Amino acid sequence: MKAPRASLSTIVIAIAVAAALVAWWWQGRERSPEERYKQQEAMVGDITQNVSANGTLSPVTLVNVGTQVSGTVRKLHVDFNDVVKAGQVLAELDDTVLVAAAGQSEANIASATASLDLTRASEARLRALFADEYVSRQELDQAIQARRAAEAALRLARAQNDRDRANLGYSVIRSPVSGVVVDRQIDVGQTVAASFQTPVLFKIAQDLKEMQIYTSFAEADIGGIKVGQPVRFTVDAFPNRHFKGSVKQLRLNPTTTQNVVTYNVVVEVDNADQRLLPGMTAYVSIAVAERKEVLSVPNAALRFRPPASATGKETAKDAAREGDGRAGPPRAPGGGRKRDGSTGVVHLLVDGKPKAVQVGIGITDNRVTEITSGELKAGDRVIVGENIANGEPAPGSGPRLRMF
Repeated sequence: MKAPRASLSTIVIAIAVAAALVAWWWQGRERSPEERYKQQEAMVGDITQNVSANGTLSPVTLVNVGTQVSGTVRKLHVDFNDVVKAGQVLAELDDTVLVAAAGQSEANIASATASLDLTRASEARLRALFADEYVSRQELDQAIQARRAAEAALRLARAQNDRDRANLGYSVIRSPVSGVVVDRQIDVGQTVAASFQTPVLFKIAQDLKEMQIYTSFAEADIGGIKVGQPVRFTVDAFPNRHFKGSVKQLRLNPTTTQNVVTYNVVVEVDNADQRLLPGMTAYVSIAVAERKEVLSVPNAALRFRPPASATGKETAKDAAREGDGRAGPPRAPGGGRKRDGSTGVVHLLVDGKPKAVQVGIGITDNRVTEITSGELKAGDRVIVGENIANGEPAPGSGPRLRMF
């Protein structure tokens, strides 16, 4: 029974000695600069800078159909998505009261006509008597005045009849344009009141084959947007499909929200297959600058800043003089990219240490940035980060032993 215990103790001691030797070796091991830093080559290629925003798809012409008279909905002739023609009946209101009003005004016309006939006959008799000097001039003038008043009353009755007949016609709701019914806000039996404002009964999109996107861009990006520029956008309904459009209008009315100034941009879209629907959210991208066959580096290279121990810098002041590339291509307020002519710093491995290289930077596509000036050449390997991942021990530290 004692022999197995001695063997187990020997195994434990051997494992401990081996672990100590591994720890001693690891602590003494220092990775080479090539192993410590991630590097990528400066490449020559094309860069396109885009500005992006979200917008909403809408028909070019969306007509709100209302009513000028109040009443109860008696019939509905169309529903959602129905195609209608100009002048087509959409709905009918109960016209009982309107028919009665029109009948009353017609009776007023008949009464005014009879009164006018009587006053004309009276005027004719008094003119004959006045010629024979049987009546005075005042009596004739009164007869003329009565005839003129009767004529005015007849015109008033006819005008009231025209109004009542027009209101009767308004009880039949007709489409003012040809298009598609995209919204219906009434049902049979519902009462609509047009006392203070015209209620909206239907919304008709005149042509869904032509759509528009209403979106807003920050003032930092608006300078690169021009009427007629091509536009690419996606929608959530078709995430793998890219749609095309063009800038139709840049509205000069700015909107300020929390000190951020934005401008409305209208994008026209050809929707011949009618896949795009009103109200969809569009993710719009507009190319505002493009460079062909230019030198570029990854944005991570402009953001990288080596530790002071790696560069030999002793003070923050010295490091600042060398340049802090972490910011990369500076951004203007509101998210816009810095204009051409900016400068940045990238680092190259020289004699095993990162060396700062000042460069001029141009446009960026959020992945790589154009290099406009400086000593950097195509093929130079710039540092983009350090090879210290989560859980990986830093140089000079021992390995993490797993405890049983």
